[in-house]
Amino acid sequence: KRGVSVEIQKERSERAAGTPAAEELAYINQYAKTPLEAEQVYAFAVRLCDNEVDRDYERFETAGLKRLGELFLGKSGIFDHQWSARGQTARIYRTEVVAEPGRITAAGDGYCYLKGWAYLLRTEANAQLIAQIEGGITKEVSVGCSVAQSVCSVCGAPAGTCHHVKGEVYDGRLCFTELREPADAYEWSFVAVPAQRDAGVLKRYGAPDRERVQLEREAALGRRYMKELRREVARLAMLTDETVPGEVWAGVAEKLEEPELLALKSAYERQAARRFPPRPQLRDTAAAADEDETVFLV
Repeated sequence: KRGVSVEIQKERSERAAGTPAAEELAYINQYAKTPLEAEQVYAFAVRLCDNEVDRDYERFETAGLKRLGELFLGKSGIFDHQWSARGQTARIYRTEVVAEPGRITAAGDGYCYLKGWAYLLRTEANAQLIAQIEGGITKEVSVGCSVAQSVCSVCGAPAGTCHHVKGEVYDGRLCFTELREPADAYEWSFVAVPAQRDAGVLKRYGAPDRERVQLEREAALGRRYMKELRREVARLAMLTDETVPGEVWAGVAEKLEEPELLALKSAYERQAARRFPPRPQLRDTAAAADEDETVFLV
């Protein structure tokens, strides 16, 4: 899936646009086989990823951004996450976690992002790309990485194993998947989609595909079970107390977990049985005959 779109920030100096200063060139030359001169290099900065909840209702844990920065050092920039050596265009040579004071994420903590500095060579083949970066045409990137854990923000269970649904709000808390413990960084890509709201971070979770499919299947069964349990509790509650509107009972049931729901279900079943006792099929035929000539005899 597409990654979070992030904006390229051009680093300028008193010389040509994007020409690195001596300190930056020292970082760059750590990755060059042959030492480069400043005039051979075009440098720019990118906002690789942040700790905001994205359009997929997922986000990187704030503490993990620094680790991601370490993992992205030396990683190649490509196009559209197509893993090909011919598509390599630039390389990350320095990273930093940057906080934006006063900005709060949807998760309720301070906003920060991972900033990376990248370089590419001033060659004839790269001239058009440099011109597109300078002109603001090529300006979005996304990242490809993996994490060791992805958990539900509401209950902390592994993502997909609980009944909470991403994007829903529970007791005032937004449900999203939090990505923790970055394990690897594959690449970062220039992408065509320019709007962040239409894309999410390209994430590869640590679990094998077969295991993930099984977890998703079990989670779906669990969600159906909880949905039916909540519906049954609301139905029984309405039977025993007609003074409260049905939507109120339904709302109450949505906020309860399985133990509370099972306890209420048992209590309401007892109340319903007392209020609506079962009618026996065996009846006194003499008495019934006076009431109904078509009495059913067993």
